[in-house]
Amino acid sequence: MLGEKHSLTNDFPEHLNSITKLSESDTEFAKQADKYDKLDKEIRSLELKDAPIGDEQMHQLKHDRSELKDWLYNCLLQAEQS
Repeated sequence: MLGEKHSLTNDFPEHLNSITKLSESDTEFAKQADKYDKLDKEIRSLELKDAPIGDEQMHQLKHDRSELKDWLYNCLLQAEQS
């Protein structure tokens, strides 16, 4: 759906405590989470403006967001297992 929020807290509400803890204690996680949030906002903004960029560029942005999300999710799972 266009303009849909994909923030970590929206997509992983069951991991809210881990997101908060890692954001405070793990600088790399916090850095990547911030990068993810900025990328998500950029994509949402472009979608709401009828994507004034090419399809290839939009696909790349979404791919980058997906890669970051996978990395962050794996960090959350690892933190909860330890």
